[in-house]
Amino acid sequence: MDASRDDPSALHRAARLVASARRVLVLTGAGISTESGIPDFRGPQGLWTKDPGAERRANIDVYLSEPEVRRQSWRNRLASTHQPEPNAGHRAIVELERAGVLDTLVTQNVDGLHLAAGQDPGRVVEIHGTTREVQCLRCGTRWPMAAVLERVRAGEDDPACDEPGTAGACGGVLKTATISFGQSLVPEDLDRAETAAFRCELVLAVGSTLGVYPAAALVPLAKHRGAAVVIVNGAPTEMDDLADVVVRGRIGEILPSLVEEALSGTAG
Repeated sequence: MDASRDDPSALHRAARLVASARRVLVLTGAGISTESGIPDFRGPQGLWTKDPGAERRANIDVYLSEPEVRRQSWRNRLASTHQPEPNAGHRAIVELERAGVLDTLVTQNVDGLHLAAGQDPGRVVEIHGTTREVQCLRCGTRWPMAAVLERVRAGEDDPACDEPGTAGACGGVLKTATISFGQSLVPEDLDRAETAAFRCELVLAVGSTLGVYPAAALVPLAKHRGAAVVIVNGAPTEMDDLADVVVRGRIGEILPSLVEEALSGTAG
């Protein structure tokens, strides 16, 4: 196992820091899900690297103003047969929760894999939303993704909200319950994340370039409040200089080893 290409002792030092913390904030990005078959966005094989137009289509103004963008979005979702499953990295964070040291898990991912792995929803902040639900952009009603895809399968290529209103059906535009470019984060989610950053003793950033705000700001916020910072990622991040320890390599190998050592009592 290539625990760290820069410092082979990094994993052990990271485990000692995790072992000494009673309240851990975990922040995850796309890198934790790549081993589940979900490509990241900006990496060499990233979705936006291979298809620059996809980033434009992720803008809320484009989605609202161009019906064909919405129709293509629904067609893509209907055609997708890949059902990703949680990997060893996701399951390692569940072990932190079971050990009683995980305060909050803030994820930038919208794939729902942390919840599928068994994480307590009350400890998870999906700060960029989720693709497992659909939301009306007018009235805010939510449905499971599967329910709306059934409507698309039945012939509605650009389904609208059919929630009853004062003058008939709402008719609002439907979209996955994710935060697109141009949309604001849910204030309650941001508040929960920032509160966790204030009170944690250690922030463990996993699989994130730490370049997307405001989620990335949780790391310096926690650091300035006295928390230790451990970064686990396959490549350098924009906040490596803030970290007490940086561990590089495959997250599905490194994170389970780090957590196991931290919880075993041998990381002293």
